[in-house]
Amino acid sequence: MGLIPQKSSPLFQSILITGAAGGIGREVSLAYAEPGVHLFLGDIDASHLEEVTAACRDRGAVAQETLADVTNRRDMAEWILAADAQKPLDLVISLAGISKGTVRREETFEEIRSVLAVNLEGLLNTIEPILPRFRERRRGQLAFTSSYAGFRGFPVAPSYCATKAAVRVYGEGLRARLHREGVGVSVIIPGFVRTPMTDANPYFMPFRISAPRAAAIIKRGLARNKPRIRFPRPIPLVVHFLSLLPPAWIDRFVTLK
Repeated sequence: MGLIPQKSSPLFQSILITGAAGGIGREVSLAYAEPGVHLFLGDIDASHLEEVTAACRDRGAVAQETLADVTNRRDMAEWILAADAQKPLDLVISLAGISKGTVRREETFEEIRSVLAVNLEGLLNTIEPILPRFRERRRGQLAFTSSYAGFRGFPVAPSYCATKAAVRVYGEGLRARLHREGVGVSVIIPGFVRTPMTDANPYFMPFRISAPRAAAIIKRGLARNKPRIRFPRPIPLVVHFLSLLPPAWIDRFVTLK
């Protein structure tokens, strides 16, 4: 009589995700939802957060929802430390992010400040509470979300481009520093993903992929502790080619008419 193969335990068993109710965040949450996994899900969108939490529970995960404003340093610390005390975290994924500019309307300085607050301070507020504990345990993984928009400034949303460039460079530098301490850092660099936010864009988005496919790529990359998780596949080649061109040439294509 043959032995029944045993299902292996999930690689990450305690995961905290910010921006969990958004397009990519929702699918990443669902991708990790399975028996044996404890999910701590945070977002400011109460209704969608409740929906994705219920869906994760339906898949067998223990899922807890928290209304989390990443710009609130004190509240973020309380949430993250309480989650870690309940079930020591293995993985923290920072997916919360915003963009305010459009083709037709320039972002205001107040909007620029809000983008900086969410995309940069929000990231710091997410990792500051947990990083000392990861260092003490000499294990754990952090995931930051950048963008291909962080490789070049674009006139539609300059502040968004700036923050995503900062996230990428900071994440790569932090990875090199934390490697010797047993803590991993991966930078997620997506191209266009089909979400409600990108559905509102009035311009052509090449190589756009579905949010579930993006989530699968992210999950696979984090399991391998990849330095950069980039997708879809043709975009890195395009970005590399553009980096070889004189900036003045690129200006001709991206300058608003």
